[in-house]
Amino acid sequence: MGSVIGELLPFALGIAISPLPIIVVILTLLSPKARTSSLGFLIGWVVGILVVIGVLTALSTFLPDRDDSEPGVAAGLAKLAVGVLLVVLAVGQWRKRPKPGEEPKLPGWMQKVDAFDFAAALRFGLFLSAVNPKTYIFSLSVAIDLGVSDLEGTELLVPIVVFAVIAASTVLVPVVAYAIAADRLRAPLAALHVWLSRENNTIMCVLFLVLGSSAVGSGIGILWP
Repeated sequence: MGSVIGELLPFALGIAISPLPIIVVILTLLSPKARTSSLGFLIGWVVGILVVIGVLTALSTFLPDRDDSEPGVAAGLAKLAVGVLLVVLAVGQWRKRPKPGEEPKLPGWMQKVDAFDFAAALRFGLFLSAVNPKTYIFSLSVAIDLGVSDLEGTELLVPIVVFAVIAASTVLVPVVAYAIAADRLRAPLAALHVWLSRENNTIMCVLFLVLGSSAVGSGIGILWP
C-alpha cells in the first residue's frame, strides 16, 4: 500500500499545481458569492477527480499483472506512451508561453465565474475535471499502477481517495483559508491570480516534463526490470 501511494504522489501533485483549477477557485473567491460558489466548485472538482481515477483504475485492472509470464508488457507500454505524451505536451506549452511584454490570453468563460452560484459552480467543477485532458493524463499513469498492483476491491479505495484529496488540495486549501480569514486573503489571491495567468504555460511545461520523464522511466523499468 505504501509503495503504491508513493508512486501516485507526483501525479496527484501534477493535478494539484495545474494553474487552471487554481485560477477558477481564486475567481470564485473574488466573486460576490464567494463562499457558496467556491464550495460548489470544490465539491464538483473533487467528485470529478474521483470519477476519473475510479473509472481509469477499473479499466486498468484488465491489464496483465506484473507477476504474469509476460511481466506487465501492456502496462509498461502504456506508461511509456503517457510519458512521451507528457514530454510532447511540455514542448507545446513552452512554445505557447507569452512573449516578453505580451499579455496572456485567458478564456472568455472566466468572466462568467463572477455570476456562479453554488449549483453552477458545482456543475462547472464536475465539467472541468471531466473534460480536462490533464486530469486524464495524470490519472492514467496512476490508474495503470493501481490496476496491475496486488490491491483488490475496497483496498483500491484508499489510494484512490488519497490521490483525489492531494490532487484537489490546491482548491481545498484556499476555500478553507477563505472561510477563516476572508478579508486578509483578497489582495494575495488577486496577486496570485495575475501571476498564475502570466506563468501558466511555463508552469505546465516544467510539470509535464518532470512527470513525463518519471513515466518514461517507470515504463522502461517495467519492460526491462
